[in-house]
Amino acid sequence: MVQSNATDVDAYLAEVSDDRKVVLTRLRELCRAELTGFTEVMAYGMPAYERDGVAEIAFASQKQYISFYLMRGDVRDAFAERLAGQDMGKGCLRFRRPERVDLDLVRDLLRATAAAPGQVC
Repeated sequence: MVQSNATDVDAYLAEVSDDRKVVLTRLRELCRAELTGFTEVMAYGMPAYERDGVAEIAFASQKQYISFYLMRGDVRDAFAERLAGQDMGKGCLRFRRPERVDLDLVRDLLRATAAAPGQVC
């Protein structure tokens, strides 16, 4: 998917191909459940979760993979061992196939993010 022009996450998910919709919907559900006090927004054409107006988490359906953006360096550092075997950019996990999205890891990252504010990269 090219950067979306959707105005909300429901519209974003409606644009996603069926083979990715289930896992992206599950990512959204996890974000909403674990990120208490965060606001769900669309930012840079993707769903994002803000605390005090600052995005700390986002996800997107890219052409070659599903991205999960973790914008907190302290959380990435705390999970360095678990993230070591993952396909990662500076601040995102890339999952090449929907069935490969590690929802347990994502849940743990969300919980760590929600536990306390921290510096966003």
